[in-house]
Amino acid sequence: MSDKSKIEWTDATWNPVRGCSKISPGCQHCYAETFAERFRGVLGSPFEQGFDLRLVPEKLWEPFKFAQPRRIFVNSMSDLFHAEVSDDYIEQVAQVMSASPWHTYQVLTKRSERLRDLLRGRLRFAAELGHIWWGVSVEDRRFGLPRVEHLQESGAVMKFLSVEPLLEDLGNVEFGGMDWVIVGGESGPGARPMPIDWVRPIRDHCLSREVPFFFKQWGGARKHTTGRFLDGVVWDQFPESESVPIPSLACRRAVVKRVQMQGS
Repeated sequence: MSDKSKIEWTDATWNPVRGCSKISPGCQHCYAETFAERFRGVLGSPFEQGFDLRLVPEKLWEPFKFAQPRRIFVNSMSDLFHAEVSDDYIEQVAQVMSASPWHTYQVLTKRSERLRDLLRGRLRFAAELGHIWWGVSVEDRRFGLPRVEHLQESGAVMKFLSVEPLLEDLGNVEFGGMDWVIVGGESGPGARPMPIDWVRPIRDHCLSREVPFFFKQWGGARKHTTGRFLDGVVWDQFPESESVPIPSLACRRAVVKRVQMQGS
């Protein structure tokens, strides 16, 4: 876990799963895969197995170690709803999130049908919690927009979209029921361009419906040179969230024991 993430819209990352596999055009230049594969075969590295998917159960309890409340991006180096992650393990992750409401969790997936089905089933308890934000990636019309529908059908209390990398004009979008929308261009070598005319309609749609809008980046091969301004503004809007004091370390340890007993 990293307590100081460089991702603009989160504070920390938590990876009880590592590795993934490509399923749509948005995965083509996956930053997580590029990073992980640098360490394939390096003994002792967290990514000694490269980007091969594996569970990391020893990481399950890390959110309880933070001394301050955080926005936590769940599985920045994977996808919680990957087919190789069991329903039981996903529920364990959800139990940890449920038991630590002083944090805000940001769960993002491209496997939206499984997210919908689990949130309507055995993860109903987590779907109803406001400190867990459930999101889907939207890169184009063919693959991305159906994910929006699945999220709308999930019954989640807090729903968000990560429209990144935006690979085409989405047309007349309707993001009904969304609580937050992030937009960003692709970055790194081979990054595909994102014209401003693709971005403005999404921003305007959010503004007209009072949905918080976050513009992450223009991207490109050197994203630090293209910046984050959209029409002269840095859009850093977030949904309102309830502030919950963090318990003492002793209390957090007691919560861990209780959750462990429930899962045994």
